[in-house]
Amino acid sequence: MTTMKLKIMVACEESQTVTKEFRALGHDAYSCDIEPCSGGHTEWHLQQDVTELLNQKWDLIIAFPPCTDLAISGAAYFARKIADGTQQASIDFFLQFTELDCEYVAIENPVGIMSTKYRKPDQIVHPYFFGDEYRKKTCLWLKGLPKLEPTNMVSEGKIKNGYPVWMFNNNKKHRSKTFPGFAKAMATQWSEYVIKQKTT
Repeated sequence: MTTMKLKIMVACEESQTVTKEFRALGHDAYSCDIEPCSGGHTEWHLQQDVTELLNQKWDLIIAFPPCTDLAISGAAYFARKIADGTQQASIDFFLQFTELDCEYVAIENPVGIMSTKYRKPDQIVHPYFFGDEYRKKTCLWLKGLPKLEPTNMVSEGKIKNGYPVWMFNNNKKHRSKTFPGFAKAMATQWSEYVIKQKTT
């Protein structure tokens, strides 16, 4: 348990995977999503539009904005989404996390249009960097935070028809969940860094 508690917002997370890792370290971490949490801790879950909470004082914000309209994997539907305005709404939602009055912010998304609509990510990681045998290219845009250091490099896992097997899971919510090793790396490395900055 740490001697200093950080107040942390994990935005757009119903699984509470990341929130639980910060809680295990003794921090006041809260998940926030418009959906009920599936992580089992309603007392840590703020079921509402996160926009209403972003002006509060947070030591660290980690955001997982929805990628359905942004990920390159859905490019076949971009024309329709541009025409009906859904893609622009998702871009605007993502960009609000880049304008926060918070010293330490991380935004996570798969490879997609935000590399051009905003800027290239600061780092790209895979779950196999952190002990989970899966290949899933994940972009991180960082404000005030260091790049994550790999904690346990393992194999890239099983491949089917040239694609990682997790991509064939038809449950969108399951496919979007954060892998546990990745979540632990974020919680451990970034909380230690923020505490160091605040105490030195």
